[in-house]
Amino acid sequence: MAEGKTESPGPKKHGPYISSVTSRSVNLMIRGVVLFFIGVFLALVLNLLQIQRNVTLFPPDVIASIFSSAWWVPPCCGTASAVIGLLYPCIDRHLGEPHDFKREWSSVMRCVAVFVGINHASAKVDFDNNIQLSLTLAALSIGLWWTFDRSRTGFGLGVGIAFLATLVTQLLVYNGVYQYTSPDFLYVRSWLPCIFFAGGITMGNIGRQLAMYECKVIAENLTRNEESKKYFLYRKTR
Repeated sequence: MAEGKTESPGPKKHGPYISSVTSRSVNLMIRGVVLFFIGVFLALVLNLLQIQRNVTLFPPDVIASIFSSAWWVPPCCGTASAVIGLLYPCIDRHLGEPHDFKREWSSVMRCVAVFVGINHASAKVDFDNNIQLSLTLAALSIGLWWTFDRSRTGFGLGVGIAFLATLVTQLLVYNGVYQYTSPDFLYVRSWLPCIFFAGGITMGNIGRQLAMYECKVIAENLTRNEESKKYFLYRKTR
């Protein structure tokens, strides 16, 4: 009987660890789902702006929604948004450089508004030539990074995302999935990397803010649990 009593507390020591791991995994999944739906929503809105201006043209047989968007565009953008939004805070954590510049939701919402404005300008504003438009959007995109990010990690990931996304878009257009009107950068428009760069910075800021909010909630829960434990021990000793 004595041996049974001494062995019984053993498994309970692993309880908090397993609980924290499970909670972390669930929170990561929730953040991914939130980022996915944010990406889907932005894809529908921004793609609608491009199609209204006849910047992109999809074949008639792939027009599958009231937003005049090919069915595969929102899921792809949502998946990319989830990956980018989870990647930014992960890289910050591994490099030991936590990003704390303008970390509040109002700043994140302004960043989203500026990104939508940059995309809107690429579709609505008329320039004399594509070079002027590309240079203007490049300046606006770098200005977005400087205003809402200012981290080397954010800039490096933004450039990498812009390069990779532009390469994938070139391959899609080359294979006839869709096309751009008046392409001037191989098969696409020269300002497209600027849009991808700004989009990467925007989704990175959203992902960082969600991660910071998650850490804040976990810290508050741990503090509350510690206070409850101390109160329980206090009542037990009385």
